[in-house]
Amino acid sequence: MIVGNMGYIGSVVVRELALRHPSAILHGYDNAYFMHYLTGTELFPERYLDHQFLGDIRDMPVNFLKGYTAVIQLAAISNDPMGDRFAAVTAEINQHATNDMAKAAAQAGVENFVFASSCSIYGVALGAPRCETDPVAPVTAYARSKIAAEEALASIEGGMVITSLRFATACGMSERLRLDLVLNDFVACALSQQHITVHSDGSPWRPLIDVADMARAIDWAVQRKPENGGRILKINTGSNERNHQVRDLATAVAQAIPGTTLSINTEAPADSRSYQVDFSLFARLAPEHQPQLTLMDSIMGLANGLKSMKFSDTRFRSSSYIRLYALQAHINAGRLSENLTWQAGSAVNLSALSASTRATFTPELEVSP
Repeated sequence: MIVGNMGYIGSVVVRELALRHPSAILHGYDNAYFMHYLTGTELFPERYLDHQFLGDIRDMPVNFLKGYTAVIQLAAISNDPMGDRFAAVTAEINQHATNDMAKAAAQAGVENFVFASSCSIYGVALGAPRCETDPVAPVTAYARSKIAAEEALASIEGGMVITSLRFATACGMSERLRLDLVLNDFVACALSQQHITVHSDGSPWRPLIDVADMARAIDWAVQRKPENGGRILKINTGSNERNHQVRDLATAVAQAIPGTTLSINTEAPADSRSYQVDFSLFARLAPEHQPQLTLMDSIMGLANGLKSMKFSDTRFRSSSYIRLYALQAHINAGRLSENLTWQAGSAVNLSALSASTRATFTPELEVSP
């Protein structure tokens, strides 16, 4: 079961797991906030699934996970601006619903539970790269929800193997592309404006991981045995080679896309979120599932994907490519409440989907009780 499969990361995870494990039975569960925000494809990634459920994880039925071997929890209010705008919902979904789901999974006999955590939990982390035993210092609602979920997962008893993947910052092309991520933003700026502006002084450090490599790590985690890292594992997920300063990311994009100019606000105060991360444990425990894509691979994957879409939106930072604005558009239209639940009459269900949309799905869509 892939929970939160209709997002930026989940769309790639579905495809990659289906291709790697053609005999596996794959199901998805999602609230469909971003279902129709397809990029670079006319076909829904859910075509790779055997079944797609539509539902809110805050309302997932208690016995819903019975019969699954593994559960992948990707569903989240997924960045700092959304966490600030929807602080209470962020705690509900990222923390409390994740904990409830994991407890239900353990009771249902699920063997492996994989949680998409984040390296942002290290917050302001000057000095040496942070490893898993170092203190955390979350500075945003999003980061606080991730570390709180990790702590709750660590207390779950039984035999279920639990892996919290502390992912580096995501980047790369997806069938549901987000442009509210640092590298993705820079590539979109280069293609649409031929100019990149770094609003900070460019000094903060960010570790990056391509979404395809995130899927590779998840493939490892769903099969992990307790003797490989312990029954409960919190692990930095990425590669040491992809710790970058923001100014170096911008420079790399400008050099990769001809005609792009670059300006860095050297007078701006440094961004408070700066952290280098040590990924040595992941390299040791998952040698066959290490990240394969370089920074240039991610840049060119994004550039080629956006070019194929004929992307030219100079105002993309206020568009639905930014997840906060996609949610706000639902709210403004009366489809979602401020608590991010579907309003009466606009809940996502089969009758709300057009015939042309249904035709692009291979799996049956079903609304969870």
